[in-house]
Amino acid sequence: MPFEWDQAYVFYGLAAVSAILFAEAIYLLLFKATSYRSRINRRLSLLTDSPDRVNILVQLRKERGLNREGGLRLPFESLNRLILQSGLTMGLSRLGVIVALAAVVAFAAAVVIRGSIAEALGWALFTGVLAPYIGLRMLRGRRQKRFGLQFPDAIDIIVRSLRAGHPVPIAVSMVSREMPDPIGTEFGLVADEVTYGADLETAMRNLYFRVGQDDLPLFVTAVAIQGTTGGNLGEILQNLSTVIRQRFKMRRKVKALAAEGRMSAIMLSSLPIGVFFMIHLVSPDFYGSVWQFDLTKMILAAAGAWMLIGNFAMYRMVNFRI
Repeated sequence: MPFEWDQAYVFYGLAAVSAILFAEAIYLLLFKATSYRSRINRRLSLLTDSPDRVNILVQLRKERGLNREGGLRLPFESLNRLILQSGLTMGLSRLGVIVALAAVVAFAAAVVIRGSIAEALGWALFTGVLAPYIGLRMLRGRRQKRFGLQFPDAIDIIVRSLRAGHPVPIAVSMVSREMPDPIGTEFGLVADEVTYGADLETAMRNLYFRVGQDDLPLFVTAVAIQGTTGGNLGEILQNLSTVIRQRFKMRRKVKALAAEGRMSAIMLSSLPIGVFFMIHLVSPDFYGSVWQFDLTKMILAAAGAWMLIGNFAMYRMVNFRI
């Protein structure tokens, strides 16, 4: 018997599809611009709720650990710059409260579990000082890497805008409208600073101060020289974008060539530790007869130090700046 379509079900299906397409058309018509602005970067998201660019500029500065004028708030410049370049948006006061609470919790947990005040102070010091420092450095490195990956595309947007006849501040503001974070908000801060009184060179140097990425000084210098002596800034930036892309290509090639050495370092480092835990799991008493001697601890400490030296040597062999 040949397959027959039920006209009622076909009608219901087409009606459902039509309703879905109609709802999607209404959504795209009414909410596309707002949704795009809220997703593209944090500055545009804040501007969606409040169009006052001055208050948004001050808010973004305070979130990053700066005062209203863009200066550092903490007396320790290196720490303030680390927090600034890490991209945290919670503010210095909230960050301090979180770190202090974590240190107190670590101290209390160590006292309850280990029963030693000295060991608890060590854990509190690690949780309140060393761990946040390591975390901030990791966040800064990750943010700078993301900024560097976005930077050539941002330069291309500026070049196309300059070739269309726009001045440099307008070209910079286009980057803030079209690029996601971190580069979108950072260039948006540059555009706002220029709008409210700062000269372009100062705003660019503030950008480098906030980000600290290695390729930014070339861009800042090119813009500063063009502002004082003139020249074809579009061609200069186009060449700079090409150079940055070639550097990325070379870094990836070196990373691929060094993958074997990196994997060898990981395997050689993890193998003794893995064998130690496997033996301890299979035969818990294997190390019991010699564990109480000081010579055993000295030999293990020396072996660990020698392993760290070897890991550092292999790290230096497969990681270098280009």
